[in-house]
Amino acid sequence: MGPLLPKRHGSGSRSRHPTYDGGVQISDDDFGALVEEALAALPDQLTDGLDNLIFVIEDEPDDGSDSLGWYEGTALTERDEYGYGQLPDRIVLFSGPLTRMCTSEDELYEEISITLIHELGHYHGIEEEALHELGWG
Repeated sequence: MGPLLPKRHGSGSRSRHPTYDGGVQISDDDFGALVEEALAALPDQLTDGLDNLIFVIEDEPDDGSDSLGWYEGTALTERDEYGYGQLPDRIVLFSGPLTRMCTSEDELYEEISITLIHELGHYHGIEEEALHELGWG
């Protein structure tokens, strides 16, 4: 079994976007492409069997925090009578806080990957404290 954190394909430094005072400038389309790349690189044990789950990119959290992402829904471990007619669960990534905390596109890719793993952990029923203990906090 290989490392859980997906590695980027290609050269070690693919930064196409300039940085500014503590952040990466990147278009919405390019941010979305990084998310798609990170999702495709996640290990099968995290993505096999995903059911009624969508991934969404928003600019900023509604609560004004610097949250990088969150999971909205019913974890797999909590689903009793879950099924037809249920709205999909959502994993939301916030491009504003993610781009502000990174100084390169490679670092942004890594943070997107970590955030996806963290939120997929919640989808699979792993509590916040356990995710931090596992190093995915």
